[in-house]
Parts: sequence; C-alpha cells; structure tokens
Amino acid sequence: MSIWWSLHLRREAASVPLARRFLLGTMETAGVDPDISFDLSVALSEACANAVEHGGDRTALGEQGDSGYGRPAADSGQYRVTAYLDGEKCRIEVSDSGPGFPARRALRPAAHAEQHTQHTQHPQHPQQPLPSRDAEAESGRGLDLIQQLSDHVQFGNRPGHGAVVRFDKVLKWREGALLTV
Repeated sequence: MSIWWSLHLRREAASVPLARRFLLGTMETAGVDPDISFDLSVALSEACANAVEHGGDRTALGEQGDSGYGRPAADSGQYRVTAYLDGEKCRIEVSDSGPGFPARRALRPAAHAEQHTQHTQHPQHPQQPLPSRDAEAESGRGLDLIQQLSDHVQFGNRPGHGAVVRFDKVLKWREGALLTV
C-alpha cells in the first residue's frame, strides 16, 4: 500500500501548521516512527514557510532588453505540497509561483548533508554540489535544516513558474504499522 496526497494552499502563515498537521496525521495513521515523522514535519514546515515568504509577487523572468523584463507576473497566491509514502521512503515536494532560487544560490552544506553531498544538487547544475554560504547570513537557514533532516534534497526552479524543494527520507515503522515495506 502507498499513500499520495497533494494540497494547494494559500501563501499565508496559517497554512504552514495545516500542512504540518496533515503530514503528521498521515504518518501517524500509516504507522511511521514518531521521530521520523517529527523530522519530516519540521522539514516540511521550513519548506512551506519559505514558499509563504518568497513564493509570490515575482517579476516576469526574461533577459534585459526583453519587453517582459521587470514586469510583474501573475501571482497565484498559492503554493503546492505533495507527499508520497511508499514502502520504505517518503518524498515531499513544495512548489511555489515565486521568482525561484537565484542562479548562484549559495547554501552552506550541513554536517549531515556533507556525508551526502552528491545528493544535494545545485539548481542549474545538478552534477555540482551547492557552494558554501556565510554562516552569519540572515536567510537560508531553513534550507540548511531541510538538508540536515532529510536523506536526499533537491532545490530547483521550474522556468517561469517558481521554486521547488524536494526531499526524501527513509522511513522506519512502528510495530503493527498499516503501511510497511
């Protein structure tokens, strides 16, 4: 058995705990180990908070000199959360309609993520790990936390459509769980 769900949420702070509770309820019902559920719920909260804060009011993407450069693009005012629980793994994806990650997105590798550098991919160059970020920077800490709490992370852009954060974690199950390998 596997579980799949997708939520379309308004870019409002109140949507973050809603998404987290939905995930925790699904994991509890399926029988996922509470520690794994907690890690994934914190990572999801960070991804959703990022989508709420940065996922809209974008400017049309284009080249300088292009007639569309700098013109406001349609902001749906929403973001999407999709989760898949299938056997031994949970994959979560959060996508928004914002400007996406900058081409030179700099993210400090987390201690846990350094062991899995090949799994954390640069949005424009999937074969290259993300470069280091200043530890004193005011933003990006949530993305670091997602890396630390997940086994595999991808940060990317959907050209003209916003950012996507996708992360996986191997699941552990409680005894007698409904959804097991």
